Amino acid sequence: MSSSYFVALATGLLATVNLQAQTLPAPAPAADCPHPFGLADNTARTFTLQDGRGETTGYVHQRVVSLNTEQDKKKDQTTNTVLLKSGAYDTKGRLLYLRDLTFRCRQDTAFTDGLDQLKPAQLSSFRDRLLTYTPTPLAWPNQPTVGSELPGGGMLVDVRSSAVDIAKVYATVSKRRVTGQESVTTPVGTFLCYKVEAQLESGTVARADLKLASTVRVVDYYAPTVGLVKSEVYDKKGRLEQVRILTGLDQSAGSITKETSKRKKS
Repeated sequence: MSSSYFVALATGLLATVNLQAQTLPAPAPAADCPHPFGLADNTARTFTLQDGRGETTGYVHQRVVSLNTEQDKKKDQTTNTVLLKSGAYDTKGRLLYLRDLTFRCRQDTAFTDGLDQLKPAQLSSFRDRLLTYTPTPLAWPNQPTVGSELPGGGMLVDVRSSAVDIAKVYATVSKRRVTGQESVTTPVGTFLCYKVEAQLESGTVARADLKLASTVRVVDYYAPTVGLVKSEVYDKKGRLEQVRILTGLDQSAGSITKETSKRKKS
């Protein structure tokens, strides 16, 4: 998928959301979620990345490309899934990386892809190696209890050659706790969000006695019918390092999606 598509999509999204912001009431939790975070077919989203001073450093553009369902072996539990194309771009619209993310939901809980926690730069020194990914999705209940703890998640990557194991690369979110509810205003609108504080550790283990790792504090604000609205990353000294905020939300990208699909088939 070309970077020009996502650049055009981002421009359209930002123009659309700047026309009129809307205030959304607190969602009524559903017993069964039809789609994770309300992501329907053709939904497109834009997140703006900022540094600790509020300067824009890039964008993340996501588009729903397919909806599906999964059943367990006993076929007594159904999980609804959404496949997202997620691309990261710099401020000049140049593609940095593109990845597929799968979000899931069942009963009253949605799950984000553990791959979203892993920075591609963590694997930059292991080119032309065999990589085995083991993701652990992050759970986001529709109506968690303030003060409750949420299970951790993330991604583990086994790096090896054809003959030997080389390293394990990981990004793990732990110590997740729901600390309150806050209204968060973005160019898309104002959302009543749950505030979740957690610890994100990223590292590489070359052998038992050689581990390189760093830890940051993450504060996520999420609305059950929309998903993550805002995320903040703080360093060990408590200084704000990065902000990721929802700045575009559009469900009118269907015509672009359908035209792209037709071109692929021809």
